[in-house]
Amino acid sequence: MQRVSVSTMLPDLPSLNAELFNMPESARLRSAEASTHAPRFLLLYGSLRERSYSKLLTLEAARLLEAMGGEVRIFDPCGLPLPDGAPDTHPKVVELRELAQWAEGMVWTSPERHGAMTGIMKAQIDWIPLSVGAVRPTQGKTLAVMEVSGGSQSFNAVNQMRILGRWMRMITIPNQSSVAKAFMEFDDAGRMKPSAYYDRVVDVMEELMKFTLLTRDVSPYLVDRYSERKETAEELSKRVNQRSI
Repeated sequence: MQRVSVSTMLPDLPSLNAELFNMPESARLRSAEASTHAPRFLLLYGSLRERSYSKLLTLEAARLLEAMGGEVRIFDPCGLPLPDGAPDTHPKVVELRELAQWAEGMVWTSPERHGAMTGIMKAQIDWIPLSVGAVRPTQGKTLAVMEVSGGSQSFNAVNQMRILGRWMRMITIPNQSSVAKAFMEFDDAGRMKPSAYYDRVVDVMEELMKFTLLTRDVSPYLVDRYSERKETAEELSKRVNQRSI
């Protein structure tokens, strides 16, 4: 197939705004100044039970990320109101949103209930806005998804959370964890027993750390979009060219 250079393609793209079209540049995917602080992770879990296996799995993930050099915060969903059931000035909502902006990556861990993630898990995600002014709290940040179930292994919850991660414009890593019969995988002290399930959790956290280190300094460039540059330019033009103010 004949290769066509961009310079000859642009005249054949009448719907394209050439001034806002940018050729992706490999050099811009290498940050001039790499961050030196510990990668920051926010971990969410989806159960309020006293012995919550999604919380226990989250704690295991936190230990692994800290062992890999990360800084970890775990949000406690107890007391978080239902979405739209309280103003966004509610202390738990403010706490969650501040953590979402602080984090460079996230881990979402939900039980599977009625073939889906729990309402507690979804409520936390729903309280994180797509945008706050000009800031998108989740865009370009990394995400790992995990689930626990009381029966055989399932992937319904992680699949749903992947959809939400994409909707929140997050970089959801390829690997994931689904722990079947979770009540058998933790000891009396709440620690996860050695198993293939545990090994997978290690794999997932390792991959999350690698993707976060790889993307955190260039995430603004990774999520820079032609359509949004075009929209911004059009809005600016409307404001500047108003006949009356």
